Amino acid sequence: MNQHALWLSEKDVTSLVSLDDAIIALESGLRALGSGQGFNVPKALESFGDGSAMHSLGSALPAAGYCGFKNWVHTKSGAKALFMLFNTQGSLVAIMEAAALGQLRTSAMTGLGTKWLAPKGVDDMAIIGSGRQAITQIAAVNAVRPLKRIRVWSPTPGKRGAFATEVRKRFDAEVLEANALEQALEGAPLVTLVTRARDPFVSAAMLAHGAHLNAIGAILPANAEFHQDVFARVGTIAVDDLMNAQKASREFIEYFGASGWESVQTLGDVIANGVKPSGKGDVSLFKAMGMGISDLSVAMLAYERAGAAGLGRPIELSDSASAPIHWASSKPA
Repeated sequence: MNQHALWLSEKDVTSLVSLDDAIIALESGLRALGSGQGFNVPKALESFGDGSAMHSLGSALPAAGYCGFKNWVHTKSGAKALFMLFNTQGSLVAIMEAAALGQLRTSAMTGLGTKWLAPKGVDDMAIIGSGRQAITQIAAVNAVRPLKRIRVWSPTPGKRGAFATEVRKRFDAEVLEANALEQALEGAPLVTLVTRARDPFVSAAMLAHGAHLNAIGAILPANAEFHQDVFARVGTIAVDDLMNAQKASREFIEYFGASGWESVQTLGDVIANGVKPSGKGDVSLFKAMGMGISDLSVAMLAYERAGAAGLGRPIELSDSASAPIHWASSKPA
């Protein structure tokens, strides 16, 4: 068993893994998952207080030699996430701060959903939402469908304007700051929703013919971004993890209920076995909820590169038998 594990900070992770790296690593992990060479541990989720939530995601890729868990708590005051990486011999090999890792895997997942489901050659994207995930969502789509035009919309004009300015600085594309949601979506072949909306706001009529929709923001059972009529236009539909969608996607639960999920593919199956259109509609839909394999794929790469580069801080691990348990309190009477 290992006597030391590596502590990797947010800075370590971002210096070791780029978004392009994450897309490649995650595609490999998803292909293994779709081929039956990996598995996810069902997500644990519980809400408390005024919109706070606890999460835990686990997964394993035995052929690669790793498994692990990401745990985090999200509140109005902030969030903190940690990933614990084990080898398949049972040793803890790394603990890493996981905010950047989460952004990398979430964005990379959108990139792969776009790569495998969206029409070839499209270069015009609408990003709906201007929070901290939005800029990397654009970057991930741009990595697989180089963009010539980016439409930006979020409900708060000041935040929207500041975000549009940032997008202009980061990307060599025409950037349109839309004054209305309908303006942003009109004719857009690529649409990514990355909001914290409690109630759906995108309807089927707003989407262009043949559009690809990435629905990324609503990952709690109380939240939703698109209306139910969108499903009637969907010809190809995929999720990152079916069990998580069945458990926590309000949009999917309201439409499919307790049965009828046969038309929903996982992206791992799509990558391993090819796209299987599930309906007669013209829209493709990808719903990402978050799953363990996506975190694990990026964490494995960060750890292996850290070892090669000599990065990270060693943490001494105790022998499990070296600390005897005291049956009575050691406090003085």
